[in-house]
Amino acid sequence: MANENILKKVGFASFIMMASVFASRVIGVFREMAIAGFGGINAGVDAYQIAFIIPEILNHIVASGFLSITFIPIFALYLSLNREDEGYKILSIIMNGFGLLLVGFILVTMIWAPKFVNIFAPGIQDPDTFALAVKMTRIIIPAQFFFFTGGLLMAVQFAKEKFFIPALAPLIYNLSIILGGLILGPFMGMEGFAWGVLIGAFIGNFGLQLMGAKKLGMRYYPMLSFTHPDLIKYIKLTLPLMIGLTMTFSTEILLKFFGSYLNEGSIAAMNYALRVMFILVGLFGQAIGVASYPFMAKLAQKGDLFELNRLLNKTLKFIFLVMPFSVLFIVLSHEIVTILFQRGQFDAQATVLTAGVLQFFMVGAFAFSAQNIVSRGYYAIQNTVFPAIFTSLCVIVTLPLIFWFMKTMGPKGVALGLSLSVIIQAFVLFECWNKKSLNSGKKEVYLFFLKMVPISLVIGCILFVTAVAARNFINHSTFAGSFTIACLIGIEFLSLFFLTGFIFKIPEILTLFETIFNLKVTCKRIFPWTKKLP
Repeated sequence: MANENILKKVGFASFIMMASVFASRVIGVFREMAIAGFGGINAGVDAYQIAFIIPEILNHIVASGFLSITFIPIFALYLSLNREDEGYKILSIIMNGFGLLLVGFILVTMIWAPKFVNIFAPGIQDPDTFALAVKMTRIIIPAQFFFFTGGLLMAVQFAKEKFFIPALAPLIYNLSIILGGLILGPFMGMEGFAWGVLIGAFIGNFGLQLMGAKKLGMRYYPMLSFTHPDLIKYIKLTLPLMIGLTMTFSTEILLKFFGSYLNEGSIAAMNYALRVMFILVGLFGQAIGVASYPFMAKLAQKGDLFELNRLLNKTLKFIFLVMPFSVLFIVLSHEIVTILFQRGQFDAQATVLTAGVLQFFMVGAFAFSAQNIVSRGYYAIQNTVFPAIFTSLCVIVTLPLIFWFMKTMGPKGVALGLSLSVIIQAFVLFECWNKKSLNSGKKEVYLFFLKMVPISLVIGCILFVTAVAARNFINHSTFAGSFTIACLIGIEFLSLFFLTGFIFKIPEILTLFETIFNLKVTCKRIFPWTKKLP
């Protein structure tokens, strides 16, 4: 019964995080629309994207994106032992020690920003683009301090099973970027968006999270202790993540590295396509992963690998529903890009380039989501070494593949190479997990995947034929025409998807529709794994 309650809590928490991620992705799309309308796919947008390389590396070095993963198990143990005050002391020790380290890195990278930009985007030849990238890099870099401290404050709230205030962080962050561009852009160009990044990180990721943690009783201590056993434990957990290359991190960096050798606007086009793909990844993979991880950690602390595998398997089956949605995005790639971006400086030629790249990114959308979930299984049992080493090796091994695709297919090849890389990584990582955890339910996961492949292909073929026919009668180069076609194909997709679930009795599909069409659905019906299982 206790484990069933955990599964129900996962469903409810996932609902909160899914709503947050969905809202964040919607605002994120408006952010990209604002950038596209203002800069199109010109050199200024390339410079803006390059400006994120060094800040992202700094963020990775201090593992800001993994704080909820590495710190929660440590803090949750103190909570379970009723030693909350000691938990806040180790929080302060980590925040102070790593915070000082991060400030040092920020100063160094701001001083030598030109050298770093030249290292990570060596293909940039235009001096104006290079200078603008350096200037915006220096604006964005300090935001990493707010991401780091805010990440710890969010981890406190997650450990106490509070999700609402952390869920607001990405919404405020994206909204600030949009406002920065709209208000400052006319005077400062793309720099306005960069200032929006800094302001959004301070307000959403730091200021608001400080208020949320304080409400829960968080206490801060101005102390340092480099010999504290839990600090050493934290470093051991975090170090592999610092030096490891996660797929999301490497995708962002490699996209810009290889893109710097391609024609002007290639980085911008690939970034727009990647953001569209991340809508699905965020909605399915990120939201469910963030919400389920605290419960995975608790099951791991109890040593209940059976229930941990049960939760992981059910989650992965739901994740594979990304596949038919990916096919929908592939068929409607031109219409989606037209609707979202084709205005202002973003012309029809930019639409064709971005839509072509989007199709190849969507091939790996399900794997990006699945890899996110499988990795958290390892993190829950506090094994950060293996996934870090494994993912790093996968990235390194596939570099020649990405390079070859880039040389033969341009930006489309970079997208395809990255997609194939994450697909290989996700499946091998899951199989390694199965052997380590003796996952007896893995067969059901593989069978469900094999079931979704032909279903997605058949649905895709039907949608493609309909879309081609519709384009003969409707001008899909305009916003109105693309919107009309997208609506028609979308309705057809939902009908086919529902009929597939009904005819073949696929509970995951039917449960998804129950959630969509019944706003008063109970938590048991929000996600498949919240139902009572035999």
